[in-house]
Amino acid sequence: AASALKARIHVRARVLRDGNVIEIPLNEIVPGDVLILSAGSLVPADALLIEGSDCYVNEATLTGESFPVEKRPGLVLAATRLAERTNCVFAGSNVRSGTARCIVVKTGPATHFGSIAHRLSLRPPETEFDRGIRRFGYLLTIAMLIITLVVFAVHVLRGRPAIDTLLFAIALAVGLSPELLPAILNVSLARGAQAMARRGVLVRRLNAIENLGSMDILCTDKTGTLTEGVVRLEGAYGPDGAYSTRVLELAAINAATETGLENPLDDAILQACRPNLEAVEKLAEIPFDFMRKRVSVVVKTNTGAKLITKGAFDHVMEICTIDPETRSGLDQRYQSWSNLGIRVVAIAWRDIEVRSAYSREDEMGLVFCGFLTFLDRPKEGAADALADLARLGVSVKVITGDNRFVAGHVAQLVGMRSSRMLTGADLDNLHDEALWHAAEQTDLFVEVDPNQKERIILSLRKMGHVVGFLGDGVNDAPAMHSADTSLSVEQAVDVARQAADFVLLERRLDVVRY
Repeated sequence: AASALKARIHVRARVLRDGNVIEIPLNEIVPGDVLILSAGSLVPADALLIEGSDCYVNEATLTGESFPVEKRPGLVLAATRLAERTNCVFAGSNVRSGTARCIVVKTGPATHFGSIAHRLSLRPPETEFDRGIRRFGYLLTIAMLIITLVVFAVHVLRGRPAIDTLLFAIALAVGLSPELLPAILNVSLARGAQAMARRGVLVRRLNAIENLGSMDILCTDKTGTLTEGVVRLEGAYGPDGAYSTRVLELAAINAATETGLENPLDDAILQACRPNLEAVEKLAEIPFDFMRKRVSVVVKTNTGAKLITKGAFDHVMEICTIDPETRSGLDQRYQSWSNLGIRVVAIAWRDIEVRSAYSREDEMGLVFCGFLTFLDRPKEGAADALADLARLGVSVKVITGDNRFVAGHVAQLVGMRSSRMLTGADLDNLHDEALWHAAEQTDLFVEVDPNQKERIILSLRKMGHVVGFLGDGVNDAPAMHSADTSLSVEQAVDVARQAADFVLLERRLDVVRY
């Protein structure tokens, strides 16, 4: 009965077969099927786009990037990293908006998602603690063998019976064997686990405690560890770059009255400014779409009706009336912020007459009002924690899928060297032996794919380092599996927590230091 019920709730996908669109269970999809995807669809396989219309896919499961990625038909270079393969969709992701048709290329274990699961099923590599116990066992064995032979030889030379001497030497060897060593180790490690639990660290594998103490390199993601993991409004600025409360007020009215998809940018705006909606009457909304990349609202206030637009800088600028010289200055300011890893949103407005209906054609002749800048701010105490870990002989290396500008800017804010950087493309061009040496000298690994994280960990271990990895996503699991010791956080996905040796109740580097 349970099996019958389970069969009825199988997740299904829409595919095109024999010219007809049908729904089939995910496990019946095969290479060559044509998937029909729409907003809300789970992507059941790795596939290549044939057609796409405003198709945006959330790939956070695989890449760690929280913002949806636009997908469209076309060709990309074979060496393109996973996050930039805009002509493909991958199992484990989901469609946020738009529609697409795509042909299935890989299913099940052959997909990128499946390869992660396969690597987790492999036997983990030998850790530093395992090597230490093995070497200690070899040392005891050699010592017992030498002592046994010496005792046997001395007693035989002194004329004692060979059989009695042999039995005595064997008894001596048995007496030297540390039968209670496993029990002693487990008791000692269990006491250590209790002490760590009192400091907010749950130990899932006792043997990993020694590895954590021996760790000399800690690899971690940027988001949520060095930064707060929450997008916050950094500032609101007019066209001249000066702080502007008017820009913030208009942006807050737009964010509070628009009814499209929820997004972290609107949340950040409303946290910084709560508009008085009693003095505002919403007349209409021109909703956001991924072609225009902007959203407009028409509101009536005590000064008349206004159309307020918020969106991507380039897409807002194209509907503003502005002279070329001023546009050039605004472009430079936008580019300088972007190079620092700051996300920029533009605000524009114009007076408009009250009428019954509004359309996209009304988005013209706007006055550019200013910029909103957003940043995932460095976590309080992150710089001090890095310095303290360095004094303890632990160097921290950042491995992230974020672009080089964002990662470099955050690294500078927390006191890391941003000049020692390798990108995912650089990693692909390095042979294993070259990466072994380059990884030691690198502090920031940026724009990397999940499989590259694992390769970095293995390269550092190859050079004799005891490596720890702190991660919280499905894409981090292979690297956690390959590290000497792995750490996750209580809020991480189930896969990451299961792969981790330690679970931190608080996501702070201070916890690791203690």
